[in-house]
Formats: sequence, structure tokens, C-alpha cells
Amino acid sequence: MNFFKWLFHSRDKPHDLFTGGPAFLFGRSTSGQTVNARSAMQMTAVYACVRIIAEGIAQLPLNVYTLTADGGKVKAPRHPLYFLLHDEPNPEMTSFIFRETLMSHLLLWGNAYAQIIRNGRGEVVGLYPLLPDRMEVDRDDSGELIYTYTRYKDEANAKHAFEQVKLPAYQVLHIPGLGFDGLIGYSPIAMARNAVGLSKAAEDFGATFFANGATPGGVLEHPGIVKDPERLRESWHAQFTGKNSHNIAVLEEGMTFKPMSIPPEEAQFLETRKFQIDEIARIFRVPPHMVGDLEKSSFSNIEQQSLEFVKYTLGPWVARWEQSLTQALLLPSEKTRYTIKYNLDGLLRGDYESRMNGYAVGRQNGWLSANDIRELENMNKIPAEEGGDEYLINGNMTKLKDAGLFANKGGNESEA
Repeated sequence: MNFFKWLFHSRDKPHDLFTGGPAFLFGRSTSGQTVNARSAMQMTAVYACVRIIAEGIAQLPLNVYTLTADGGKVKAPRHPLYFLLHDEPNPEMTSFIFRETLMSHLLLWGNAYAQIIRNGRGEVVGLYPLLPDRMEVDRDDSGELIYTYTRYKDEANAKHAFEQVKLPAYQVLHIPGLGFDGLIGYSPIAMARNAVGLSKAAEDFGATFFANGATPGGVLEHPGIVKDPERLRESWHAQFTGKNSHNIAVLEEGMTFKPMSIPPEEAQFLETRKFQIDEIARIFRVPPHMVGDLEKSSFSNIEQQSLEFVKYTLGPWVARWEQSLTQALLLPSEKTRYTIKYNLDGLLRGDYESRMNGYAVGRQNGWLSANDIRELENMNKIPAEEGGDEYLINGNMTKLKDAGLFANKGGNESEA
């Protein structure tokens, strides 16, 4: 019974199998390359994907809203969280830098953490990022989540070489990525370690190849017996590799040189590197044209790919952020009255002509006012007394049941 109770216990203590244990995060890939969050960022494709998504999330407007009785919402700039999320989460960071940092943690480690500083009333007065590779998530004796953060001497206020600080759940903002137990997320880099390792191995091969002057290795053949082959090898290597790779070789005593390595074009070196860019873009769900691969992009589909990036790449991350922020930062008594939302409208709107045509349809059919449109275009509102909030409809449209009503009424009046 104890075995089954342990096996089916819901949301148990997180395990290291897929969630960031040292053996998993810092092991070698099949290609022999050591892949971790920091070494992966040396890959241009990984760096580009992380930067694109992190900056995309950071640039979106993030606001606190008051929920209205009719199901709508209005901005709540006087709420204490509004300034923290929209402008400055702490005195050392802007909102952009804070969200960019946490989003990069999510993309590399699969989790993002920030310490929540509260005042005596329980209100949030500050948010400070915490490095995910120094955080452990566990449960205390009562079953409550506890976050143990290891602080090293290189951090502010650290008094020892390292010390562990235990934080209860209400003092930690935790945004998990795709995970196994609903508590902590997978590291995308660790899960795709072999793909990143292969890309790194191909890049290292290219760097080594061109450092050698793009000269393939080979075999020196001598018709007789070489008395000191080791000395000959060292002499050849010193004279005709590296910076001397283009020197003219003079072969004596009937020696010949036969290259053995396969040239990069025959080994499909360039094709391999190009495929690995697509492979890494696939890990992060980034359209290839956004990381510089325009082979399959055109003027007719690139805008659609950009919209799909907003909906299918940024959209799920936005939902994780919104729900985690609402859960961790709003007081229980506030969750029915306030909400925290990103605004994606700026990224979803099309070119100028398409926007104007869309606004015209909304304006003529009565579901957009002049001020609604001006707010979407980041313009100042027209005063209400001048008609800025009025909703208009096209006068030549009427209900089907009222068709012909005016004509019949006019005919009856003429007969009278």
C-alpha cells in the first residue's frame, strides 16, 4: 500500500530525471560536445532564438486591470503592482530588462524565478530575479513548497563563500515552462542536447578546418623506407599547417602527398549547418526567417509567418506569464477584482493600409469609436463632448423585418 501511495501521489517532490539535475544538464551530447545553458548561447542560432523571444515578451505592454461588472476591464494605474510591472520592478531594473532576463531563463533552463518583496500588508513592493541553476524546489515537513536558493560570494550581501536561503512559496514568483509534474519545467537545451551538440560540433569542425587554411589532411608516401617518420611528420606539420598552410611544398626523394579527408562540400558541411539552424529554430518554435534563413520565405508568406510567431510562439508564453503573475502577486482578495494582462494588439496588427481598412469596417458597423481607434494607434483621445466616444452605424442598413416599413408608411400618409 505504501508503494502505491508513493507511486500515485499527486504533485510529489520534483525529481531530477528531466528537471535540471547536474547529470542531466551538464552531461555530454552524443557528438562529444558538452552542452549547457551557457555553452549553448555561444551558438548563433540559439542566441538569436533566445533573444527574439525574450525581447518579444519584454517589449509587450504589461498592465494591471480592474474587472468591471459588465465583463470588461479597465487599466488600474493606481494599483501598487501597476508601476512594478509596467515600469520598475526594482530600483535597479526597468520592466523591459526584468522581463527579458526572466524570459531568457525560461528558454534556457525551463524555469524563471524572482524573489517577491512584500510590505507589512502583504503588498508587493519589489521583484528581484534569481538564477534558476542555483534554485532547488522541495517540500517541507507539512507538504508546502519550499524554494532553496544557493547564494555565492559573487552576489550582493553574501557573507560567506556560499550560503543557502530558504524561501516560502509566497516569496517566490515562479514561472515554469513545459514540465513533467506541473511544478518545474524542462530545460529546452537539455532536452535537445544532441541537436545543439551536433550544431556545435559542426561549427567547431568548420572553425578548425579554416584555421588550418582549409587544407585537408593526407598521407606522405615515400618509395623507400623513412628513417625517422616522426621527425618528418613534425617538420611537415610545422611548415605547411596553420598560417603556413598555403606555402609551396617541395617534395624530395620521390615523395608524394595524397589528401585523405573529404572536402566539406562533398561531406555536405554547409547543408548540415543550415539544417541545424532549422533544427534549433524548431526547438524554440521560431520561424527560420527570423534567425536569418530566408530560403523558404517570400514577400507573400513572411507576414503570415510573423503573425503565426505571435500566436503560436509568444502566445503560450504570454499565457504562462499572465497566470503565474496573477497567481503569485495578487492577494487572494484581489483575484476576483483585478487581472494582469499583456497587450498583443501591437504585434498582431498588419500594415498601415490593412489597419485602416479594418478600422473603417469597425467604425461603419458601430463596434469601434474614434477614440477606440486612436487608442489602438497610440494617439490622444478626442474629447467626449466632440463625439470621440460615439458609436456610428451606416444609415442605409436596417433590420430584415423592417424592410419596406418606411415606404408603406409614406404611401398610407399620401392616400390620407
